[in-house]
Amino acid sequence: MSALIHDTEPAPACLPPEWSGIGGCALPLAAGAATGLLNCHALVLTTAGPLLAEIDFAEHLCGPGTLLWVRPGQAVRFADPADDPVTVVFRPGLFGPEELPEVNPEDPAGPARTPLTPSDPGPLRTALTRLTADAAGSPGPVTAALLRHQLAALLLRIRVLDPVDDRHAHVESRTFERFRVRLEEGYPHTRRVEDYASELNCSVRTLTRASLALTGRTAKQVVDDRVALQARRLLAATSLSVAEVGRVLGFGEPTNFGRFFHRETGLSPGQFRARFAGERTAVVPAPRRPVD
Repeated sequence: MSALIHDTEPAPACLPPEWSGIGGCALPLAAGAATGLLNCHALVLTTAGPLLAEIDFAEHLCGPGTLLWVRPGQAVRFADPADDPVTVVFRPGLFGPEELPEVNPEDPAGPARTPLTPSDPGPLRTALTRLTADAAGSPGPVTAALLRHQLAALLLRIRVLDPVDDRHAHVESRTFERFRVRLEEGYPHTRRVEDYASELNCSVRTLTRASLALTGRTAKQVVDDRVALQARRLLAATSLSVAEVGRVLGFGEPTNFGRFFHRETGLSPGQFRARFAGERTAVVPAPRRPVD
């Protein structure tokens, strides 16, 4: 999880209890609330009616039986659902990267990174409902262990429903995976592909070839895409000034950040933020700083 999440105000979200790190609620973020950044994982399963969810600025109209896995740090907003979805929330770091086969919960490119609609959502609904019921039970080490085992089984079931892409067996995909993991740690500090290539002990050409094979984007474009996404998250969902957003993303001057953001999105930071100003008025009643 990016350290930048900890530098901004948390979303007014449903959070898992400390004693287990796992809990249940209707939605991780109240329907109709301003766009927020989650600081926990959320598994949301629609039941009887549709749910309109905006995750990282992409809208998803989820019919009955659709599973959403919202990751920490993603910008999220929900419209009023037609019914109450079943939701399980759990804190980051609950499982180690190698603890569950082919499932690293902290990997943003993991299973169900887009809405998942299984042909038979019954087993998922049963697992989520049972887990939320047990999470409402008496706190204690036995219940915490039970919840952890139930969540592990649920995440593995999701992996079975969303199998691994065959491309992951190729050399280029392994190179790209190493690059992507390092990028998650390094994007606030450097946008130079040369720096990532040096850390991974390969050439810029190798990173670019792997990136093109897996995403159709050059390595430099992959880096800039990640920085631009975080910029949009922070502009939409926090009260950080434009200059502050630029600084936490490694831009020494607001003008440089402004040029970068306009090049990547076609909008100035102020124009992009204005789209969310109305929904944040009641949440952050602070005047905008002159630099904005």
